[in-house]
Amino acid sequence: MTETETKIDYSTTLYLPQTDFPMRAGLPQKEPEMVARWQKMDLYKRLRASAAGRVKFVLHDGPPYANGNIHIGHALNKILKDVIVRSFQMRGRDANYVPGWDCHGLPIEWKIEEKYREKGKNKDEVPVNEFRKECREFASHWIGVQTEEFKRLGIEGDFENPYTTMAFHAEARIAGELLKIAKSGQLYRGSKPVMWSVVERTALAEAEVEYQDYESDTVWVKFPVTKGPEDFAGASVVIWTTTPWTMPGNRAIAFSSRYPYALFEVETAENAFGPQPGDRVIFATRLADDCAAKAKVSLKMVRHIEPEELGTVECAHPLASLGYSFRVPLLDGDHVTDDAGTGFVHTAPGHGREDFDAWMAEARNLEARGISSKIPFTVDDAGFYTADAPGFGPDREGGPARVIDDKGKKGDANDAVIKALIAANNLFARGRLKHTYPHSWRSKKPVIFRNTPQWFVYMDKTLDDGRTLRDRALSAIDDTRFVPAAGQNRLRAMIEGRPDWVLSRQRAWGVPIAVFCDEKGEILVDDAVNARILEAFEQEGADAWFADGARERFLGDRASEGWTQVKDILDVWFDSGSTHTFTLEDRPDLKWPADVYLEGSDQHRGWFHSSLLESAATRGRAPYDAVITHGFTMDEKGQKMSKSLGNVVSPQDVMKESGADILRLWVMTTDYWEDQRLGKTIIQTNIDAYRKLRNTIRWMLGTLAHDKGEEIALADMPELERLMLHKLAELDRLVRDGYDAFDFKKISRALIDFSNVELSAFYFDVRKDALYCDAPSSVKRRASLAVIRTIFNCLVTWLAPMLPFTTEEAWLSRYPEKESVHLEQFPEVPAEWLNPALDEKWEKIRTVRKAVTGALEIERREKRIGSSLEAAPVVHVADKDLLAALSGQDFAEICITSAISVVEGEGPSDAFRLDDGTKVAVEPKLASGRKCARSWKITDDVGSDPSYPDVSARDAAALRELGVAPAA
Repeated sequence: MTETETKIDYSTTLYLPQTDFPMRAGLPQKEPEMVARWQKMDLYKRLRASAAGRVKFVLHDGPPYANGNIHIGHALNKILKDVIVRSFQMRGRDANYVPGWDCHGLPIEWKIEEKYREKGKNKDEVPVNEFRKECREFASHWIGVQTEEFKRLGIEGDFENPYTTMAFHAEARIAGELLKIAKSGQLYRGSKPVMWSVVERTALAEAEVEYQDYESDTVWVKFPVTKGPEDFAGASVVIWTTTPWTMPGNRAIAFSSRYPYALFEVETAENAFGPQPGDRVIFATRLADDCAAKAKVSLKMVRHIEPEELGTVECAHPLASLGYSFRVPLLDGDHVTDDAGTGFVHTAPGHGREDFDAWMAEARNLEARGISSKIPFTVDDAGFYTADAPGFGPDREGGPARVIDDKGKKGDANDAVIKALIAANNLFARGRLKHTYPHSWRSKKPVIFRNTPQWFVYMDKTLDDGRTLRDRALSAIDDTRFVPAAGQNRLRAMIEGRPDWVLSRQRAWGVPIAVFCDEKGEILVDDAVNARILEAFEQEGADAWFADGARERFLGDRASEGWTQVKDILDVWFDSGSTHTFTLEDRPDLKWPADVYLEGSDQHRGWFHSSLLESAATRGRAPYDAVITHGFTMDEKGQKMSKSLGNVVSPQDVMKESGADILRLWVMTTDYWEDQRLGKTIIQTNIDAYRKLRNTIRWMLGTLAHDKGEEIALADMPELERLMLHKLAELDRLVRDGYDAFDFKKISRALIDFSNVELSAFYFDVRKDALYCDAPSSVKRRASLAVIRTIFNCLVTWLAPMLPFTTEEAWLSRYPEKESVHLEQFPEVPAEWLNPALDEKWEKIRTVRKAVTGALEIERREKRIGSSLEAAPVVHVADKDLLAALSGQDFAEICITSAISVVEGEGPSDAFRLDDGTKVAVEPKLASGRKCARSWKITDDVGSDPSYPDVSARDAAALRELGVAPAA
């Protein structure tokens, strides 16, 4: 190389990428700065102003409890909601997100009680409204904490004006909804078995219960037959139960006419106590051997029993000697199975839902037979037996036995009952069983089924429209879109099988059941009284109900009539189920019904369920048009996250180490409809995917630094640019359809693949030479810049709902004069860009290209070439369709080689071929000529322009157009 040939610095003549957008994201530092910027510019209000007059889209927020830092489930939930709201906002809707909080109920009350217990303080000695004030302050504190944590996730919404169930207006509306239900005759006081937490002293809803492993005492108990066929004399019907303590509550035995039963006689017995030879017992036929093994006896069948015979049988209670002297009938029940037990179900209507239903279904018939249908209250709220349990209650020496104590430990009730059964010679066998059993999800202690007076809403009472609440709810489910679709059947099954809705809780922190009733439970319906209640709640909150003189204040001139003020509070699910009233209906920036409710799959029995029932009871339909459910987050092994296992992934830690956009990308790339997994490896996978995506955006920003905004007509664009616009039009459809279907994985996967495969590994690679080296007037370069500009605008706005921080950074880097990418709309993509025929043609071109790159990869690996520009392969194509597709193409540019020869035919046997049977053979050859000092291509025309002796003719022309003076 001569001295003159070294005087031009060709790197300064190239259109190399230039950008301040860093390769290293630094998200943990940069994201909080962006949150602060959005707050300073009041992005939320700008979004509302920009959407004024558009059709509203409302996702109603299912309220989290305000009682602690957010966890990964909160993060998943809020990110999904944020993506949905942003995607509709950027597609022409007014999508306003109003966050909410559940502030009442046991979770918060329990926390205050824990503080009391630590100080040796008794909650019951504190005035109720003082206690409620502490609960309110506790909830308010955590609302503030969670607000900042949600903002850090990139969630955009009306955090300045959220809804809370403890706001005075909300409490007034919740009470108002209850009064509507009461006025319509749907509310009643009844006595039914409900799940009861002895530890927390309150009834629990199904949604407040979780099932854990538990070891129970099990007993097989003999009920002596007192009435039936002659040969039943002296025989016993044997039941099996895992709750011996419920025996004092037994009032019947259930059997099933679907199964065969038989009378058996004990032949041999290993134990000196219990059943002995000659004893006669009745079992379901297929279960007799199992039962005999438990008692260590052998049985012989005496005879089969017809179902009609069992219907005539009555028994004595096994503890009759203690005062249980009533008749015990046998009832035919659909809930009886013959897969475990004895084929007979011990029926204690005060301690089981199915027992209660079976008993009440026969109540009228039982009364006609002279059998009282009254259900006893055998256990009190502290788990002690009452006077309705003779021999175990207050009359017992040493005091009443207890089922469960204040700490959730087993009491002495089971032992006391078992000893009494042995003494009465009515214990057939006993054992222990590990099984799943309901526990309170707050205290983690076992619950009991207990008959208590509670307030219920009828499910099957005919209402003024001729339908029942169950009918209304089932009809609403049919009218609702479920994503995934399986959610519809799940919620339907729950509504079909659920009992009446129990609303009352025996606690202090919540909205009261603000009604008055007489001693029979009849509710006072008086519009003037109700108006006074609601006005007070609106001004003072629900504390007004518990204030001194509240009864007289609300009843007014009816105070002397003897009405009782109900002091129970509402189930917190009624609170959250009513949120649609004081948000969707009462806020002018929202609408009723909501377009979407989105929560975890457990909310089919929780918020989706209670919202449906409340709205169906008061408005005849669901408060939502669509229900979306997500699964739960497990660790990388698929195990439930728990502190004890040390496998908890907190969103705070992920954001601190990697950034919120990494967490959001994980949410977007996972099958959120199912249970998901998260851990270090999965986070790293998303970091890697993010880096590639970021580098694609960074390269576009660098390249667009040379963009002058010139528009090129579609007809004037090269084929490759028209192909990329076709790909973009296909993606536009996929992205919009994906957001409508809430299928974020489909969108994210498509955009990541597009960035990695179509752009970085293909289009950008092919066009880099033209973009960097072509003259300013080059149509190819100008068209490519226009297409990259379009790709950037589409890709960044499409990703904005998913990755709000990264896309904001990229957008402002490209358009510093603009305020925010989140104020933009998805670009309109013309339908004319779609060109399936061109796509099909280029699939053929890329098939041949794949063979060339495969051959060159081997050459590089064997170090016969360094760069693909050192090659000038000969490509043999035997497929006429592939050959036709290559006609007129600059195939060397497409393959990024300095030259290439395409010839028809099979090619030599030692040529490179793909294993897929493609009829392409490649002979790697080295390029001939000199290496261009500017483009690094090896060509025969380097030096053809004497003014620029060390570059190719193309590069010389570009230098001349750029005004680069020839070397001196």
